[in-house]
Amino acid sequence: MKNYKSVLIGIAVIVAAILLFVFAFQGVQNKAISLEEQINTAQSEIKVQEKRRADLIPNLVDCVKAYDEHEYQTLMDVIGQRGSSSDESVQEIQMMIQAVAEAYPDLKSSENYKELMNELATTENLIANYRSNFNTWVKNYNQYVRKFPNKQILNMLGYQLMDYTYLDYNVSSDAPSNLFG
Repeated sequence: MKNYKSVLIGIAVIVAAILLFVFAFQGVQNKAISLEEQINTAQSEIKVQEKRRADLIPNLVDCVKAYDEHEYQTLMDVIGQRGSSSDESVQEIQMMIQAVAEAYPDLKSSENYKELMNELATTENLIANYRSNFNTWVKNYNQYVRKFPNKQILNMLGYQLMDYTYLDYNVSSDAPSNLFG
């Protein structure tokens, strides 16, 4: 009877040890999977922001250029109409009004340029933040994969260190340049 109890206790200890090993093994793998998903999400966020840049900036530039052209044409039309009146008194009043208006023109293009520059700065800052986030997740993953006993377990499962370098996103990693050339 005592021998029977010893065998049962031995079997229970072996089963508990196996279960503990399996759960620890699976826990290490689950954490690695979670970190990989964070890296994939960070890569996706970079792509989204770079796509946003590629879609938004050229449209904003076109809008600013179109408004500049409209403002220029309006100013040229006003100047062209300056001498078209035949009555001298009306022409004299027109000249006075035009002199004041031309001295203090209410031009709006400068606000458009400010908005464009603000949007450029915001977009580039977002991309930089998302790239930094990507690097942070890669660093966390690499630290996790290199620790003992994670390294031994994850090597058996085929996990490897990741590079910090950015993947090729098929868009320029540089900020847009020469927007108005």
